[in-house]
Amino acid sequence: MLLNKRILAVIFSVTVFSLTYGLSSPLLAFKLIHAGMSESLVGINAAMHAAGVFIIAPFLPALFRRFSPATLMLVSLGAIAVIFILFGMVGLPFWFLLRAGLGLFSEIIMVQTETWLNGNTVERARGKVLALYTAGMSLGFATGPLILAWSGSDGNLAFYIAALLAAIAVVLVMTFGMPRVAVEEDAPDGFLSSLKLAALPIMATVLNAAVEMLGMNFLSLYAIKLGWSESASALLISVLMFGAIALQLPLGWLADKVNRLALMRILAFIAAGLAFIWPTILAVHWLSYVMLFIWGGIFVGIYTVAITWVGERFQGSQLAGIYAAMSVAWGAGALAGPLLGGVAMQYSLHGLPWLTGAMCLVFAVISLRPERSRAI
Repeated sequence: MLLNKRILAVIFSVTVFSLTYGLSSPLLAFKLIHAGMSESLVGINAAMHAAGVFIIAPFLPALFRRFSPATLMLVSLGAIAVIFILFGMVGLPFWFLLRAGLGLFSEIIMVQTETWLNGNTVERARGKVLALYTAGMSLGFATGPLILAWSGSDGNLAFYIAALLAAIAVVLVMTFGMPRVAVEEDAPDGFLSSLKLAALPIMATVLNAAVEMLGMNFLSLYAIKLGWSESASALLISVLMFGAIALQLPLGWLADKVNRLALMRILAFIAAGLAFIWPTILAVHWLSYVMLFIWGGIFVGIYTVAITWVGERFQGSQLAGIYAAMSVAWGAGALAGPLLGGVAMQYSLHGLPWLTGAMCLVFAVISLRPERSRAI
């Protein structure tokens, strides 16, 4: 029973963390645009999150060995709370450094929680637990824009709400704890070895990070260009993420019944096709909500299936190496997505859907190649 409470507490902590991210991404984009910055600079600011990921990624295995999961979570969540307070106190040039700090501490939280959950989950429940994990993360991403729609982008109230939520997550971790999971002491595999073992899930992580950062930072701006109000455009992100929440458990159930790699390919082709018709669909508000609800579930399902496949096939040092590789892959995607998105949005009205659809399609086509390497 205590273990179940700890798992739920960890998932809730990730939900609170993702909520602060779901709030900060459109909030910072709105504030930077209102301050007169170009969409390319908005993309560079968003890419600083990835810079923080790259800074910390090489040190994650050593940090996980040296410090307990609870200590790393408490420090990271506390640092995120402080960073959000600083956003309301310092000038815009410093926001680029603060955004890198968010990426750094957020990466510790993401990798730590995925590793901890995998080590504390029995195989027969793995799909359900990881589906709850991604659904909880999507819930946070969805709730963030709702708070922004309520608080507005003027003033610093939204920053302080994010700081408070991070502090709540600190209390949860302190209350329920995160005991260290026994792991092998062997050094994890390097990036290239991990890529050979789990190429498609690692590429799925790149895709997930790139499109996630694109959507969180540019979907609202794209909708505003099409005539949507600021509050209505922020709600689009929430609808997309609520779709991700509602469809994860059904997709998790399906992933236990069919080949998971094949399911990733199918979901990617569907996500690509739907993204290409965004320009037409977004002209009708009620249809936009329906389409983005479905699209969010399908796209996030790619990542759910990927981490479930990895957790099933690997363990010990190999698992640690693959998670480290996925961490670097996430950073690469998070860096490339906003940079490409800023350029695409600046030179084409429909740059966001064209770029999103193209990336999903490229992944789907690459995935058609037979997987040569298999897990132990």
